[in-house]
Amino acid sequence: MKTILNFVFLILIISNTFSQQTSKTKSEDLKSAYDIQDSIMIKTRDGAFISAIVIRKKGNADPKPVILQHTIYASEGGKDFKSLKEAADKDYVGVMTYSRGKRFSPNEIFPYENEANDTYDVIDWISKQKWCNGSVGMYGGSYNGLTQWAACKKMHPALKTIVSYVANRAGMGLPMENNVFINPNYEWSFYVGSNKYLDTVAGNDRQRFRNMQFKWWETGVAYKKMDSIDGTPNRLFQRWIKHPSFDEYWQKMSPYQKDFTQINIPILVFDGYYNDSQNSSLYYLRELQKYNSKANFYLIIGPYSHFGAQKGGYPVINGYKVDADALINTRKITYEWLDYILKNGPKPEILKDRINYQVMGANEWRSAPSIDKMSNSFLKMYLTNHKSGKFYSLNDKKPAKINYLSQEVGFADRQIQNNDYYPDPIIKKEIDTTNGYVFISDPLKEPLLVNGSFLGEIKASINKKDMDVGITLYEVTPEGEYFHLAYFIGRASYAKDPTTRNLLMPNKIETIPFSNTRVVSKQLRKGSRLLITLNVNKNAFSELNYGTGKVVSDETIKDAKEPLKVKWYNDSFVKIPVWKE
Repeated sequence: MKTILNFVFLILIISNTFSQQTSKTKSEDLKSAYDIQDSIMIKTRDGAFISAIVIRKKGNADPKPVILQHTIYASEGGKDFKSLKEAADKDYVGVMTYSRGKRFSPNEIFPYENEANDTYDVIDWISKQKWCNGSVGMYGGSYNGLTQWAACKKMHPALKTIVSYVANRAGMGLPMENNVFINPNYEWSFYVGSNKYLDTVAGNDRQRFRNMQFKWWETGVAYKKMDSIDGTPNRLFQRWIKHPSFDEYWQKMSPYQKDFTQINIPILVFDGYYNDSQNSSLYYLRELQKYNSKANFYLIIGPYSHFGAQKGGYPVINGYKVDADALINTRKITYEWLDYILKNGPKPEILKDRINYQVMGANEWRSAPSIDKMSNSFLKMYLTNHKSGKFYSLNDKKPAKINYLSQEVGFADRQIQNNDYYPDPIIKKEIDTTNGYVFISDPLKEPLLVNGSFLGEIKASINKKDMDVGITLYEVTPEGEYFHLAYFIGRASYAKDPTTRNLLMPNKIETIPFSNTRVVSKQLRKGSRLLITLNVNKNAFSELNYGTGKVVSDETIKDAKEPLKVKWYNDSFVKIPVWKE
């Protein structure tokens, strides 16, 4: 028995050694197949330096189109080489450049702030290299999506296309959503801002930042003091919260208003119904269509999360089993698109029209010429004060008499909070009904396709000067389950203009419009009902607006002595986009 074990052990050693030698040989062969320039420094017009990697296939000196990824996520140990070699294998030159201050760049790191200028300078440098044929395409997701749109702030003639997945929009999604600062970027600022690569220790320490958030919530100190609770100064967080308006600080980072008029390249966008930054990503497309009627863009969107959209989706997202045909190959389609634009290849088959979307519950893809034209009608539903079972009626008839529902929000009471906006899980057996109002429609007499993003107007009066409003849209299935469709969180004082704060007049009926909600497509069955929850944002995961009218990040629990008193008027309404055959 011992002899057999020794023999097996010897075989394992030999096998492992052979495997290592084979792996090493393959690695050497792979390395020899590529021309790798790993320590390039590109000087910008203002004297900063951008660290870059260039990978080309050996044996072919002809100039080629270049695939550029510009990222803040600098990885150690050559991890970024894989995607660059993939570009080289597909007969492109692969280039990876890193945000100012990352990798070998000696400069200070300021996420978002320099990407518009730096991407222009990077593309200019690439266009002058002998291995570039004058055409540059970009692709990537999340922050890498942001850098692509930043590159369009001032168009370089060599930039021929971008393929943006789930792009962030600084100031319009993260670190704030509809002018409410939310917390995910707090720990991210350490992850990308602490060193030249990635601070994985801080980035993976979720418990540290959860504890910080809960302590902030329990103690009621000012939002701007969160880093004092953590015990480590957060320079980027402090920098961001000085700009609660969508002001020039944010506007200069990406295309803004008339900047979109000069974006004349073909664009492909991937996104997801359950992507946290969807309202960032689709903001670009909405503005592009608004300012440039000739814009050449395509969108592929389905039941994907932030990470899922970058990979073509997952079979199950937040407990919801997606339709079989929703799963796609994002990278394959990306290169089909790049070949289409940069090499005159065929257009990807999935692109039937500008907007290509998967219909949840129908197991099919549809297309439309624009986001707005995903729907051909709206259901205008009023948030009435009439009871409908245990909820209130969501009715398509405007109430004959104006009335209201009263709510009192005690910000000093830390036992009661609401955190029911986020779609995890997507399908629930119950929803929280303790901190606001719930409005439900009659059962549908026929199947209904909800298609697009919902919007509406809240009519309310409060005893203070401001509040943060939360609205969530559900389908209630015939079985009584709650299917999360979309949600909105926003600051009332910025509802009409995200660039300028307009405080509410206490005890005056105000109109609070909302529209920056997430796009969704869902086939509702006969017998389903629509449901809206309406409340005041109050939880540990975002800024807390006490309503004094002061800078919200300065407010403390001392400002909570007087509860917020809200009158929600019954002529408030939501408009739910639908497609009627």
